[in-house]
Amino acid sequence: MTDSRYLSDETLFSQIQKLITSARVRVAARINSELMTLYWSIGYHIRQNITQSNRSEYGKQAVEKLSKQLTAEYGKGWSERHLHYCLKVVEVFPDQKILHTLCAELNWSHLKLLSTVDDSIKRDFYMELCRLEKWSSRQLQERIKGMLFERTAISKKPEDTISHDIKILRDHKDLSADLVFRDPYFLDFLGLSDTYSEKDLEASIINELQRFIIELGQDFAFLARQKRISIDNRDYYIDLLFFHRRLKCLVAIDLKIGEFEAGYKGQMELYLRYLEKYDMAPGENVPIGLILCAGKNEEHIELLQLHKSNIRVADYLTQLPPKELLQSKLQQAIEIARNRLSEISGEPDLKDS
Repeated sequence: MTDSRYLSDETLFSQIQKLITSARVRVAARINSELMTLYWSIGYHIRQNITQSNRSEYGKQAVEKLSKQLTAEYGKGWSERHLHYCLKVVEVFPDQKILHTLCAELNWSHLKLLSTVDDSIKRDFYMELCRLEKWSSRQLQERIKGMLFERTAISKKPEDTISHDIKILRDHKDLSADLVFRDPYFLDFLGLSDTYSEKDLEASIINELQRFIIELGQDFAFLARQKRISIDNRDYYIDLLFFHRRLKCLVAIDLKIGEFEAGYKGQMELYLRYLEKYDMAPGENVPIGLILCAGKNEEHIELLQLHKSNIRVADYLTQLPPKELLQSKLQQAIEIARNRLSEISGEPDLKDS
């Protein structure tokens, strides 16, 4: 008869495995914290030394000399570039208390990338989304290169609104819809030909669903494709249906291969009211509609007042344009949106004054 006090080989291995894994996680976190503190402290001392010198060229000379001394003493890893990053991180994150808070969720590679974002609001956006969605440093780099901030609806709002929404995210982990939805969406991974139908687009998205969800945002959960709804004995089909965990609402997505048309509003409103009546669970927020199209007329969007119906319209790109062209387009869209907001509020646009 087997003594119940003794564990099976598998159970014993499982318990020991958990102990080792847990210890490794704690050690890695400790190492990460120590490294970030070390690099920050190095940057702090370099900055103090440069500040105390009145010579304009001293900073460059000091970093160059220090790099040679450290490399001779400790080997590779102490290049001028690395020391400049130490200095830059201190300039961007001067409060060491904030650094200790970040150590639990970000690593040195994250901080280096964030320090390259000059605009403080934009940097806060990337930092909080990175912490929330637990991006790797590679993912953070991709988001910055892909101009995620400029593509997110929040970028078209006044700076006070952006700062407020980011603060709510930081303090309470609550996302606003403007921090979730983007325009345009990059669907270049679909590999579509020059001519394709809405069915081709839908099929390609389903085939590449994981990458599509990553482009949408990590809190999107896929529910259905071509969801059938019946109204007065007539059948309608919602192209894609998702649920957003943090917004706590259903998101209906309608795919269009041409430019936005006014009739799309009524169609989406019908979908949303049906979902609200028959599919919305207790505790959920009202559904949101996203119309993805190959192009849109901004004045149509404005006159139809789609926001009042909880509908958003966004372009999608199946091929990425040159970065300069994309940057120009996004900046133009932000300026148009902010000018309209200032007209509505009756206040001047401070960015142009």
